[in-house]
Amino acid sequence: MLCAAAFSTMTTTGASGQAGSQSSSQSGARTASKTAVIPTETIYPGQTIEETHLQVVAVTNPDLSGDYASGLDQVVGKVTNRTLLAGRVIFVAGLREPYAVERGKAVRIVYSNGSLTITAGGSPLDNASVGDLIRIRNTDSGMIVSGTVMADGTVHVVAK
Repeated sequence: MLCAAAFSTMTTTGASGQAGSQSSSQSGARTASKTAVIPTETIYPGQTIEETHLQVVAVTNPDLSGDYASGLDQVVGKVTNRTLLAGRVIFVAGLREPYAVERGKAVRIVYSNGSLTITAGGSPLDNASVGDLIRIRNTDSGMIVSGTVMADGTVHVVAK
């Protein structure tokens, strides 16, 4: 079980009187200390992770392994698939990009071929992130088509 005891941050005061941050290490021979990102409060599945919910700490447990987040850029703006407890490391495998389209919410279906562009309204049959292949029901015809989710929330389809 991973707990907050695996981390430490120390604040030291230098000769100039300014506070600085220093990580403690038992080996002393380390040239670079490892860091981990931990939540400061419980974060629930489906919740978008914000920087205000996080803290970067030095890893002091030499046995800590796995693909855990070591920098804020790996977790800020992502959505968690599982409950993240305060003081525990965040494993990258438990995070995903936010959904660009959500099941049942209206989207615009776009078909382009050269200078021809056809658009229609649709309803996604699943949640999907940018770049995902998704099935959509055309609200006018009732046909189910497949397409790729784009960054602007539209779904681009290709001809069969």
